[in-house]
Amino acid sequence: MGICLSARVKAESPYHTGVSSRNVSMDGHSLRSSSEKGSSNSLPAAPRSEGEILQSPNLKSFSFSDLKMATRNFRPDSVLGEGGFGSVFKGWIDENSFAATKPGTGIVIAVKRLNLESYQGHREWLAEVNYLGQFCHPHLVKLIGYCLEDEHRLLVYEFMPRGSLENHLFRRGSYFQPLSWNLRLKVAHGAAKGLAFLHSAETKVIYRDFKTSNILLDSSYNAKLSDFGLAKDGPTGDKSHVSTRVMGTYGYAAPEYLATGHLTARSDVYSFGVVLLEMLSGRRAIDKNRPSGEHNLVEWAKPYLTNKRKIFRILDNRLEGQYSLDVAYKAANLAFRCISMDPRFRPTMDEVVKELEDIQNLNNNAAKNVNNAAQQRLRQRRRSADDAKSRNIVPVAYPRPSASPLFTK
Repeated sequence: MGICLSARVKAESPYHTGVSSRNVSMDGHSLRSSSEKGSSNSLPAAPRSEGEILQSPNLKSFSFSDLKMATRNFRPDSVLGEGGFGSVFKGWIDENSFAATKPGTGIVIAVKRLNLESYQGHREWLAEVNYLGQFCHPHLVKLIGYCLEDEHRLLVYEFMPRGSLENHLFRRGSYFQPLSWNLRLKVAHGAAKGLAFLHSAETKVIYRDFKTSNILLDSSYNAKLSDFGLAKDGPTGDKSHVSTRVMGTYGYAAPEYLATGHLTARSDVYSFGVVLLEMLSGRRAIDKNRPSGEHNLVEWAKPYLTNKRKIFRILDNRLEGQYSLDVAYKAANLAFRCISMDPRFRPTMDEVVKELEDIQNLNNNAAKNVNNAAQQRLRQRRRSADDAKSRNIVPVAYPRPSASPLFTK
C-alpha cells in the first residue's frame, strides 16, 4: 500500500476531533487559536472552492442531501461521537453507487460534520481531505469522500465498529471489554505500522497527534489512524526539523517540541511511547484523579520500566496471568526508549515495528511453551494413573490443567 497520488498537501492543520483532545502551548497549558477566541480578522479568509482539493479517484464528492438521507437527517440517535470538529454520525450507503440506503442495508459509514459554530474551519477540513485523500494503507482509516456545499463541510469515512482504543482501555461497561494482552500487542503493532508508513521516505508526514482516541479499531481489532487535522509535511532537503506553532495534546507531545516548536518524526515516536505505556498500564497519560505523584504517567512509570523486578508495578492488573515477564519487560523497555528526553536516543518507527514483531513472536513462543508443558504434565499424570490402575493402587486425584493455561509473572 502507498500513496495514491503524487501531489502533496502543504496546509497547516490546527484541529483534531478526539473527545479528550486539547491543544497545548509551550508551557503545557491549553492553547486557543485566534479563531477559537473569536477573532475572525486575525487570519486571512480561507478559500472556499472545491478546486483546492487534491484530485483523487478514490474520493467521492457527496451532496449534502445525500448525507442527510444516509444519516436519517443527522438524527441524534445516529451520533457516534463528539469532538472539536463537530459530531460524527452513523449512516448507510450503497456499496457500489454510494447512494444513500435504508438503515441496515448497504455498507455502514461514519459521517463527520463540521460544526458551523466551531472555531475549526474550512482550512483544517481541507487538510484532512487532502492528506487522507492521497494515502492508501491498511493502518490508516479510509476516507470515502467529502461534502463541500455552501457552508456545509462533511467527511465520510469507513465505519470502525470497535470504536477507539481509548474506549477499550479506559471506559468501563459491558460493551467495552478490557483488551487482552495479545490484542494490545496487535493494536500497538498495527498503529506503529501506520506511523512508520507516514514517516517513510515516500510519504514524509509527521502525524503530530498520536493518542488513543485517534486509533480506531475494526471488527478484527486492526488499528487504523484517524484525524489528520494536525498532520504536517516533514522536513525536506538538509533540514532537520519543521518549525511550527505548538499544537497537540497535553501528555502526548514530545518535550523538545513543546520547548522549541521544532517538529520531527521523533516527536511522533515519543507520542507512541506514551500510548504504549497507556496500553501496558491501563492508565491515562494525564489523570488528575490519581494520587499525588501519579498524575503524569510518564513521570510515574519511568523508574520501573528498566527494572525487571519492578515492572509488574506498572502493568494493568486486568492483564494478570496473560503475559510472561520476559515479554512484558521487552515491551516496557521499548516504551522507555521511545519516551527518551533526548530524541536522538529514540528508535525510528521502522525499528519500533521490527521490535514489536519480535515481541509478538516471543509472546507466541512463550504461549506455546506453556501449552506444551501443560500437555506434558497431563500425559505424565495419565501414565501414572494407568500404572497405578494396573497395580490396583488408588491414584491421587490431580486437577486438570486449564484449557487455556495462563502465564505467571
